[in-house]
Amino acid sequence: MIETNRPAAAPAEDEPDLLRDQFKQLLRYRRLLLAGVGVGLLGGVYLGISTADTYVATADVVLRAPTDDPFNPSLAPDKAINIGSERQVALSSSIANEAAKKLGVTASGLAGLRSGLQVTNPPQTMVLRFTYTSSSPQEAAKRANAMTGAYLLKRQEALDVTRDKMVKGYQDQRDPVAKQLDELAKDISRMPAGATRDAATSSKTDLQSEVGRYNNSITKLEALDMTPGRVTSPATPPSEPDGPGIPMSLAIGAAVGLALGLLAAWVRLVFDPAPRSEGDVARALRAPVLGSLPRDKTGGGPLLAAGEEDPRLAEEFRSVAFRLAYDARFADRRRLLVVAPRGSSETAAAVAVNLAASFAETGKDVLLIEADLRTPVLASQLPTDAGGRPRWSQMPGGPAAGQSGDSDWPDGRQLVVDAGESGAFDLIPGERVRNVARALTSPRSTRLISEADSPNSTVVVLAPPVLSYADALALVDRVDGVLVVCDPRAVRRTDLSRIRELISGAGGTVLGAVLHTPLPTEKRGRGKGKGEAASQDTPARGPAGPSAPQPIPYEVAEPEQHIPGDGTDTVALRTVRMGRR
Repeated sequence: MIETNRPAAAPAEDEPDLLRDQFKQLLRYRRLLLAGVGVGLLGGVYLGISTADTYVATADVVLRAPTDDPFNPSLAPDKAINIGSERQVALSSSIANEAAKKLGVTASGLAGLRSGLQVTNPPQTMVLRFTYTSSSPQEAAKRANAMTGAYLLKRQEALDVTRDKMVKGYQDQRDPVAKQLDELAKDISRMPAGATRDAATSSKTDLQSEVGRYNNSITKLEALDMTPGRVTSPATPPSEPDGPGIPMSLAIGAAVGLALGLLAAWVRLVFDPAPRSEGDVARALRAPVLGSLPRDKTGGGPLLAAGEEDPRLAEEFRSVAFRLAYDARFADRRRLLVVAPRGSSETAAAVAVNLAASFAETGKDVLLIEADLRTPVLASQLPTDAGGRPRWSQMPGGPAAGQSGDSDWPDGRQLVVDAGESGAFDLIPGERVRNVARALTSPRSTRLISEADSPNSTVVVLAPPVLSYADALALVDRVDGVLVVCDPRAVRRTDLSRIRELISGAGGTVLGAVLHTPLPTEKRGRGKGKGEAASQDTPARGPAGPSAPQPIPYEVAEPEQHIPGDGTDTVALRTVRMGRR
C-alpha cells in the first residue's frame, strides 16, 4: 500500500524544460540585452557608413609552371609551384613598386597602394585572386589590373633569370670540354696509325658525348615555355559599393548585438549569487518550494489575506497549508517554525498568520506563537480579543503570571484572533525582554510549544530572521519543522545552504520554502533618504526606548481607543496594513 502523506520525489526535468527555464532566466537581464543590441546597432551604423563609398575590383590569374610539353598529363603544376609562396610574392613591395611605375604613384603613396590589395587563393586551384579596394570604382579596377600585370611581369623576369642562369652554367661546363675536344682532334690528325691513335680516338668519342649532353640540356632549357600565367578574369569597375548597405548593416549589427547581450547575460547569470529559479532554491535547501506568493499590486495589503477581493493570495496560503498537512514530517508533530533568511520579517509574519488561519479553517486548534521578542508587533496588527487563562501557563512551581524577571515571556496572556470566515486561532503575542535566549529556552516556553501534542492541535511559531539572530535555532530542538520565507532576488544560494546547515545541525528539518517578490515598501524605500524614511508617522506601542525598532505602521485609530495589542480592543481586519519589520 502506498503511503499518501509522504512527499513525492521531484520529477526529473526534461531538457527542453531546462532550456526554456534558462532562456527565461536570461531574459531577466533586459538591460544587458538592450545594451548589447544598442552597441550592435551603433556598430551597424558605423559599418554601413564606412562601407558606403567602398568599391572592390577583382582579377584572377592562373599560374603555369615552365614546361616543354604542356599537353603531357603526367606533369603536376601544383608540385612545381608553391602557391603560398606565390601569394606572398604578389603582396611584396617589389610588385607594388612595379605597379607604382605604371600608375605614376610616388614613393609616398606606395604604402597606400599596398594597403588596398588583397591576394587570395581559392581552394584546390592554381589561381591567385587579386582584390583591390578603393573609394572609386575606376581606380579600383585600374589598380587591380596594374598589380596583376606587375606580378606576371616580375614572375616572367624571375623565370627568365633562372633559365638564363642554368643555361650559362651548362655553357660554362661545356666550353672547357669543347676546347679539350678541339685540341684532341688536332693531335689525332698528326698521330700515325697505331695503338696511341686508337686510344686518342676513344677519348675523343667520350668528349664528344659529354659535349652533346651539355648541348642537349641547353637546348631543352631554351625550348621551355616560360609563360608565368594568364589573366582569366581582368578587373572591371564595380557598379555597386561593396558594403552591405545601411539596412543590412543595421540587421547584422542587431543580430551581433543580441548575441553579445545574450553572452553577457549568460556570464552574469553564471556569476549571479542569487537563486535563478525555484529549482535553485529547492537544491540549496534540499526541500521543495511549497508556494510562490503572487505579486502584490495594491502597494501593501492586510496581514490576513482572507476576505480580500483578490482571492489568489489566500488560495496560495491554503495550498501551502495543505501541502504541509500531507507531509508526514509535519503531520507527525504539527509544529511549524516560520523564518526569513535576513532583513525584514514582514512577509514571514504574513505567512505565519495566514497559515494559522488556513489550519484553523480545516478544523485544527491552532496556536500562533510570536517568538520575535525583539520587534513584537502581531498583537497590534491583528483583530484580537482577550482569551481565558490557558492551561500551559499553570506551571507547577512556576512563577505567577505577571511576575517580573528575566523570563517574563510567555506571561500567560493569550489572545484570540478573528480570521473571518476561516474561523479563529489563538495568539501568544511577543513581548520585549531583557534576555531573549533565556526566555525562548525557558520551561514555560517548552510547555507552550508542547501544546502541539494535544489532539487536533497545531502550533505555528514566528521567529526573527535566522541569519540575523540565533533565536530561531534556540527553538529548532522543540519546533523541528522549519518553513523558510524568502525573496529569491534578495537572498544568495550560499545563504540558503547555510540556513539548511544551521537548522540540520540544531536538529531540525527544512520542510520547504515560500517565495515572494520584493515588497512594495522595500521598492519605495530604495529611493528615499534616511531622513525621509524616519519622518513617516508611526503609532506608539508601549514604553520603548529611543533606540528601539519602530513598529509596523498601520492606520491611526480613533483617539478614544486604547493602545493596540493590550487585548482590550479589536482592530478592523481591512484597516490593518503591512509595513517594514
